[in-house]
Amino acid sequence: MELDNRKKRILQAIVNEYIDTIEPVSSGSLIEKYKLDCSSATVRNDMAELEKEGYLEKMHSSSGRIPSSKGYRFYVDKLLREKNLTLSEIKYINSKLQARANEMEELTKIATNTISEVTHYTTVSVEPNAGKQKIQEIKFVLIGLRMLMAIILTETGTIKETIIKFDRDINQEQVDTLNIIFNNKLKGQYLSLINMPMEQYIMNEMAYRVDVIKPIINQISKLINDESRVYLKGANRALDNPEFRSGDLAKRFLGLLDSKDFISDILDNDEDFNVYIGNEENGLKDLSIVTFRNIVAGKDLGTIGIIGPTRMDYSKVISVLKYINKELNNSLGDGKEGDNSGG
Repeated sequence: MELDNRKKRILQAIVNEYIDTIEPVSSGSLIEKYKLDCSSATVRNDMAELEKEGYLEKMHSSSGRIPSSKGYRFYVDKLLREKNLTLSEIKYINSKLQARANEMEELTKIATNTISEVTHYTTVSVEPNAGKQKIQEIKFVLIGLRMLMAIILTETGTIKETIIKFDRDINQEQVDTLNIIFNNKLKGQYLSLINMPMEQYIMNEMAYRVDVIKPIINQISKLINDESRVYLKGANRALDNPEFRSGDLAKRFLGLLDSKDFISDILDNDEDFNVYIGNEENGLKDLSIVTFRNIVAGKDLGTIGIIGPTRMDYSKVISVLKYINKELNNSLGDGKEGDNSGG
């Protein structure tokens, strides 16, 4: 069924009211508060139609309606309007972002912390997938007769370090050669090129045995695929929402936070913006995740996700995400000066 404009307004009003009150919505409350300009009987009939089509649900026979997953999906895709941030929120965000705005490596963590504090939801971020980060420099430093430190700097400003141990002595001349070869082969290339096949072309150019090259490849491969690229903030904030008084939902939410692979899979995508509405099929029943790629000064700093109940204040979350991203770009000279409306 194609929704007409009146049904869209009614659905929009029901979602907004339920987000604000977490109470089933009746026709009477909608007419007065949202100025729908139609009779109570008309609103009741339209609500019954919306329920029949799966956009609304009834908690029990005498109650009003609440949005379904389908209703939230339609609201986010077709009806959502961004909110203007308050002056106090704008001042707070700006004070947080200005503290260390020029440290590229810290920008995503700063943004993640700030979003969680302003929205009061759990916020998670992941660094760009290894396949999407380019190498700016690789440096090997000899720190013992059989030990090297490998330092990888990416073009986004991320620094990765690891210690590599060997079963034989190595000398500074060999380390200098490794620096030249690795940088010649990999500078400007994607981190995903660091894998086992790289052994072969390095071996072709060096007389070193595999017991020198193999530990380097193995350790760096572990480094770039490490789960530590997932950063979580405000895990307890979502539990303040009334929905989490249900032990079952709280347990599923905490299980989701504990599943770093699942979170990485959701956030590792090429979309600049997405909203996952929870249902049985996607493993997010009664939960939602809003994701946003944090591109600053033309560099992909990874993806930020906000996790909360399906009754999430989507307008507020999206407004905060976009405002913070705009301000980060402005602070680094890549964005145009904008107003402080936030929406």
